[in-house]
Amino acid sequence: MRIVRRIGASPRERGSMTGDTCPDIFELSDGNFAVIGTEATAVLDGELPSDAARADHERIVIVSRETLIRAKADIPDA
Repeated sequence: MRIVRRIGASPRERGSMTGDTCPDIFELSDGNFAVIGTEATAVLDGELPSDAARADHERIVIVSRETLIRAKADIPDA
């Protein structure tokens, strides 16, 4: 598995010049996506709706609204 491409604008293009806030989305060679975001499992785990679940190896991460909106055009339809 490897990173094929960035989805959306780079952190620098979104105004992150210091590296302190760099949420990012990448498409992987297997077709999945990897996300860099703020780890929030402890805060949000109890807030998951009853029909949602998280495996022990999974984490809840927050990606900024701007990151996701700027990635929208690069996300494939299928």
